[in-house]
Amino acid sequence: CLCPYKRYLLRCFLSYMGAVGSSRVMCDNVPGLVSRQRQLCRRHPEAMLSIGRGVAAWTAECQHQFRRHRWDCNALERGDFFVSGSRESAFVHAISSAGVVFAITRACSQGELKSCSCDPKKKGSAKDSKGHFDWGGCSDNIDYGIKFARAFVDAKERKGKDARALMNLHNNRAGRKRFLKQECKCHGVSGSCTLRTCWLAMADFRKTGDYLWKKYNGAIQVVMNQDGTGFTVANKKFKKPTKNDLVYFESSPDYCIRDRDVGSLGTAGRVCNQTSRGMDSCEVMCCGRGYDTSRVSRMTKCECKFHWCCAVRCQDCLEVVDIHTCKAPKSAGWTSRT
Repeated sequence: CLCPYKRYLLRCFLSYMGAVGSSRVMCDNVPGLVSRQRQLCRRHPEAMLSIGRGVAAWTAECQHQFRRHRWDCNALERGDFFVSGSRESAFVHAISSAGVVFAITRACSQGELKSCSCDPKKKGSAKDSKGHFDWGGCSDNIDYGIKFARAFVDAKERKGKDARALMNLHNNRAGRKRFLKQECKCHGVSGSCTLRTCWLAMADFRKTGDYLWKKYNGAIQVVMNQDGTGFTVANKKFKKPTKNDLVYFESSPDYCIRDRDVGSLGTAGRVCNQTSRGMDSCEVMCCGRGYDTSRVSRMTKCECKFHWCCAVRCQDCLEVVDIHTCKAPKSAGWTSRT
């Protein structure tokens, strides 16, 4: 299942750190942590605040990637966790692991953690396609971020030996990628690049989200092998998954109705696009239940003009638009298989 700490971290760590001076008291009061995670929390209490920011980052990115789909990641904010082995669960595990890497690595470079700093290996001179350069500045220490994320995020799954634990561990690892870009500053007369000083910086988290979205669309369905130590593809026509692929066990539900067991809020009340032919179309989004249309007025910027120099001035205009929202099913309550 989706580990409960991913819901509580942002709110609980911030509140406990503000209210309690002891890291032991703070860590012992966060719900859902296993023993190894509590140990890391007590040893690195300042890192927990960074993880909280990582939770916010990956949740927002998940919502962005699924914004036009029936399942839009919003169930996670309400604390409705996956117990299924769907491809959506695979994506969430991968991007949440990536979010912890991103947050811890960024905190190292900004001097917020006692246990790490800039990448110590980026020293001296090096060479790339443009010639020689000197390492300078503060290169992001992503190796430490990956190491910490592996220890913290994977701790929950390592206690289990079933298929879902193996699936979650695989997808956690698939999310821990090294998305680094080299940035340089030129030194020389009149802006020439006689000397270059370079450093490595993490790419924007959107790049990670876009990468994992492609992996989600190409996720591979697997089954447990006979000795229970790994996977084999469910359909022999497909290739064996690599360590970079996302894997899942169960086909996704339709997410049309609210169902706690699959982390679905349903699509009742969701805004749909009447003119679209994609996943956000009213036909697809509303699962054939139809939709309601309401006319709303809103203020928008219009007749914008550029004025020298250097401003853009607009007028406020009243715009009337039609908003289409999906009808609710006849029975709109939560369903559960238990």
